[in-house]
Amino acid sequence: MNPNAKKIRIWLFNLLFIAVCAGILVFLLKAPPESTHKLPQDETHRKFYAMDKKEAEKHCGACHAPEGQAPLPENHPPKYRCLFCHKKHK
Repeated sequence: MNPNAKKIRIWLFNLLFIAVCAGILVFLLKAPPESTHKLPQDETHRKFYAMDKKEAEKHCGACHAPEGQAPLPENHPPKYRCLFCHKKHK
């Protein structure tokens, strides 16, 4: 392969890389804003802030089960990863 062909090939790969990166950036910038509610900062939920996510999620079903104090709506997504969507306040 001659030197000019090699340079052209390198430039094409660089342009392809830049185009892919630009496409990913545009995709991420067009993402919808976060719409789920954060974990409340009330007395009931405050104790879960000290726990890691997996440990805290074990306790959600006690109140948010269908027969609990604050049942979730029927169309709610899977209920085993609560803090995946409902993030803790910082």
